[in-house]
Amino acid sequence: MIHYLKRRVYLRKRKAEATSESELAVHSESTSDSASSQTSASVSPNRRDFMQRAGGAAVATIASASSSPVLAQLANETTPSTQTSKPRSRTEQAYAMREEAARNQRDLPLPRNPRNGDEDLYPTRIASHTKALQHDSLGRVVRVDYDSLVSALETRDSSKIESLVLGGGLKLVNPLAGLCFGLEGGDSQHFGLAPPPAFSSAEQAAEMAELYWQALTRDVPFSRYESDPYITLAISELSRLSDFRGPKIEGRVTPQTLFRGNTAGDLQGPYISQFLSQDVPFGANRITQRIRTVQSALDYLTNYDLWLWIQNGGHPVTANRLEGEQRFIRNARDLSRYVQVDFTYQAFLNACLILLGTSASFDTANPYRTSASQSGFCTFGAAHILDVLAKVANLALKAAWYQKWYVHRRLRPEEFGGAVHNERRGTTQYPVHSQILNSKVLELVFSKSGTYLLPQAYADGCPAHPSYPAGHAVVAGACATVLKIFFDESFEIRRPVEAAADGLSLLPYKGPELRVGGELNKLAANISMGRNAAGVHWRSDFAEGLSLGEAVALNLVREERGCLIEKFGDSVLTKFDGHPVDWRALGN
Repeated sequence: MIHYLKRRVYLRKRKAEATSESELAVHSESTSDSASSQTSASVSPNRRDFMQRAGGAAVATIASASSSPVLAQLANETTPSTQTSKPRSRTEQAYAMREEAARNQRDLPLPRNPRNGDEDLYPTRIASHTKALQHDSLGRVVRVDYDSLVSALETRDSSKIESLVLGGGLKLVNPLAGLCFGLEGGDSQHFGLAPPPAFSSAEQAAEMAELYWQALTRDVPFSRYESDPYITLAISELSRLSDFRGPKIEGRVTPQTLFRGNTAGDLQGPYISQFLSQDVPFGANRITQRIRTVQSALDYLTNYDLWLWIQNGGHPVTANRLEGEQRFIRNARDLSRYVQVDFTYQAFLNACLILLGTSASFDTANPYRTSASQSGFCTFGAAHILDVLAKVANLALKAAWYQKWYVHRRLRPEEFGGAVHNERRGTTQYPVHSQILNSKVLELVFSKSGTYLLPQAYADGCPAHPSYPAGHAVVAGACATVLKIFFDESFEIRRPVEAAADGLSLLPYKGPELRVGGELNKLAANISMGRNAAGVHWRSDFAEGLSLGEAVALNLVREERGCLIEKFGDSVLTKFDGHPVDWRALGN
């Protein structure tokens, strides 16, 4: 009974306190709403203006505050002082922290996300992604079916998406994902991209020429690029194209720049990153990075009837045939296979484990790097890094899926290959740029397969979701950025290697020293370009995808930074475009 009476007294006291707090909260909310109203009134549509990226990179709409005022306030509250005011409880501090994070995300300006205009320009929708819908004999989508898809997407109506008429058994891949909300990091719609190259542009023609050359050279070992005759032809033609945006040396493509990315480190050393070659410490196990690859000289969807069947959503009539012996990644076909069956952040999980297992230096900002009495774990340690890697990968994919389905709906190279084929045969009159129609590579493709279709590395071709940006590239950009934040980019890679031409062994690499930052950039390029080499993505899908992933990662880490209690030091992250950014002031 005494316990019961004490409980009653306690509850009455808490109720009185809650009433007082509620009245105070109402007053505060009224004041806050007034301030919020004034803030909203001052935000003109100009805040939604798309901030053009330097050199065509994606835009990250990241607030530029360099520190968290709430965190500073909370730190003061938990520090002994002569003030008589009562410190807020841990619960109140946590609430304030989350409220500030939500407010920061709310105040980010929304990007405009301009499109390239192709969808509206062509009534037949020849420049849009239409795989899995019904098509006519020329590969043109049934217009009413495509319009139904767009209507369902624009109204955000899942029941309309569910009732779409598809051409076969292939299902659309997750069109609702880009609409999901989250409680950490930036919203999927708070990141912008410049429009992809237009259907009729010289840039798209150059990107398609590169893909045809990649298809023809899938079996050439990277170590033999200097001597292979097809590689020589590819270099010559790509160098002459008016708007090819791959890396060059003195204005020309070379064996060292061919099929590589444009970021710092991409052109240094072997084509394949050390993080795809070296052994991976995996707990009590050690993983040798040999893969079960596919047989050489096998390409798919070069028969027109089969190509049309796949466009309509038909299932492949054959399957990829695997080699009996495992190999290190030695050519583009092996790399294409790796990124066909990998899980979202697999390569970057492995990279993280390699860095941790080889005792690579943490970034100079890490407060435990020079600590005499502490080491990091839950924060600034292995557990922290591994958690952020997984988290940022899914955030990056949601941002990509919004762009894919709700903004650009760009066609895949596989679909563009059908337009090239029909245009060369004279059965259509499409505005395909003359630089691809007159390319020497088309004659080589035709002599090999009897069509002008883009040879695919996968029996089922591309997935049933739009091309721009590439999901692999967005994840790569996000995860590589996280690893560059936590690890010292200047740390030298130990005992570098490269695959032998047959892929059965690793050979010591003898050349200029390789650094963590450069090899992480190269890993991001490898993972992205592997999808291009398979024939399922464009170069701009890769380049812009990296930048979008980077923006997602910087936004997430900026938010997490405000929750850390440690004092971290100076550090500069090198972005993919080469610009430095202060770890402590992400977004500046």
